[in-house]
Parts: sequence; C-alpha cells; structure tokens
Amino acid sequence: MLLALAALVIVFSVAQPAFLNVDNLFSILQGVSITALLGIGVTLTLAVGGFDLSVGSVAATAQMAASYVLIVWHGSTVEALAACLALGALAGLFNALLITRLRVPDQLSTLGTLFLLAGLQLIPTGGRSLATGTILPDGTEASGVFPDAFLALGRLRVFDIVPLPVIVLLLLTVLGVIVMETTRWGRVLYAIGGNETAARLAGAPTRGYRAAAYVAAGAIAALGGVLIAARVGRGDVSAGHSLLLDAVAASLVGYAVGGLKRPNVLGTVIGAVFVGVLLNGLTMLNAPYYMQDFIKGTLLVAALALTFSVGKRDEGHA
Repeated sequence: MLLALAALVIVFSVAQPAFLNVDNLFSILQGVSITALLGIGVTLTLAVGGFDLSVGSVAATAQMAASYVLIVWHGSTVEALAACLALGALAGLFNALLITRLRVPDQLSTLGTLFLLAGLQLIPTGGRSLATGTILPDGTEASGVFPDAFLALGRLRVFDIVPLPVIVLLLLTVLGVIVMETTRWGRVLYAIGGNETAARLAGAPTRGYRAAAYVAAGAIAALGGVLIAARVGRGDVSAGHSLLLDAVAASLVGYAVGGLKRPNVLGTVIGAVFVGVLLNGLTMLNAPYYMQDFIKGTLLVAALALTFSVGKRDEGHA
C-alpha cells in the first residue's frame, strides 16, 4: 500500500505538476481528515472483533446536533462540542449494551443504530437542513448564528497553511498509535479480538474493554460530525452518511499497511490518504466522475491483492 501510494503521487505529479502544490496537498489532507477520523473509530471496534456500521450516522447526527445547539438554543461553541461528544459516547454505549448485554451481533446492533440515528436527526427540524432563518416544525424561526470560534474548528488554517482538522487528525493518530501499539489497553483490545474467551480466562474484563472501544468510536465519529458542521456552516441532513463506506474502506485497507494484517490506526489513516490522493489526482486529470469509483476500486483491489499475496508467499518461504 505504501508503494502504491508513492506510485500514485509520482504519476499524478508528472501528469499534473500542480498536484504537488502545498495548498493542494493540504486540501487533500483536509478532505480525508473526517473519513480518517471515522475510520479510526471503526478500527477500534475491529480490534475487539466487532464492526461499527453506525459511525456515519453518528457523525451526521452530531453535526445536526451541533447546529441545533447553536442555531436554535443559542448555545456556545463549548456547549455544542460537549453536547456532540456526549451524544457520540452515548451512541457508542448504546451499541455496547446491545452487544455485550443483549448478545446482539455487532453488525446487526450497529446497523440498527445507524437507522435509528438517521431517522432521529430529521425529527427536530422536520427533515430540513438547519441554518439561520430555518423555519422549525413548530413554526418558530431559528435565529441563532454559528460563532466564529465554532467555524474556526473546520476552517482555520494554522500559519495560513495547515487546516485545523488535519492537526486534530494528527493528534488523534499519534494518540491512537501510542495507545494501541504500546500500552496494555491496546494489547488487551487485540487479545479480545483474537480470542475473547482466552482473554476473559486470562482475567481481562472483556465486556468493559469492548464497551470502551465502542464508546471511543462513537465519540470520535461525533467529533468528525462537529468538524463537518464547522466546515459547511450549517446542519446538512445529507452530510455524514456517505462517509461510512470510505471510513470502512480505509480501516480495512489498513490491514495491508506494514504487513500487519490486523486493524491498526496508522494503516487506517494511510488508507484514507490513499483514497484521497487517488480521487484528487483523478479530478485534476479531468477523469469522468462516473469512472472514478471504478478506478478507485480497481486500484484498491490490485494493491490489496499484491500486498497479501506477497505476504503469504513470504510466510511460505519462512
């Protein structure tokens, strides 16, 4: 995957020199930052042998909730951020209770949460996007505004170069790599994903760790939703849901990075960057939009097939 990413950069740079423009590179990173954040959440649940399909809906609901707090309730940036993180954590806890207490399979429980939140976010506004001046179902007008401090979360460029969402992604990536690869907490998560029964017999509180993974995934997805709202400057009923497939793709592509063949945070971020670089390069080369998904899928399949086939052959020689 790293070689494939390097090859893409070289090809696009030769075909279109403007590709290596600093502003364009940071634009790519800003574009993939939300997908990568959601992918990190999915990665945490994959590590414990689960699979969170609700991250897109959590992000979508969070960006509508942030808009509602600001536009309807006239709340502050801190209140909107706190409300969204709490919402994400509660969504993750709800998933965890379904999985660990009611024994509902991960995919089914998170799929149910996906539809639950997708419908819930539409109710307060009657299915409308939310911005200053929106007429609510009770006939009142939303008169609040998005504070500059809130909009800065999605639009600020540090030193007029680096978008703030990229810095947020960098910090969470570093934290995620440290926790998952160097701490006991991370090792227990991987142990649960490898063999939950063995981990439980070894004394690990497997239910608690699984719950923590889903709560963290929900909170991270909600943070992604906040960044979406801050970037677009309104609560968009169509935002967030389309991110699920790209987030899942990034987390699964992460298996192939570094030959780890397991969910890992750094691999997920690299997978998201791979997709972002590919789509940006195709756009700059004026590739037809209806061909982009096909080309993306072809390159992803080829890169993954090569990675895993080479790894399997090396294991056979060993």
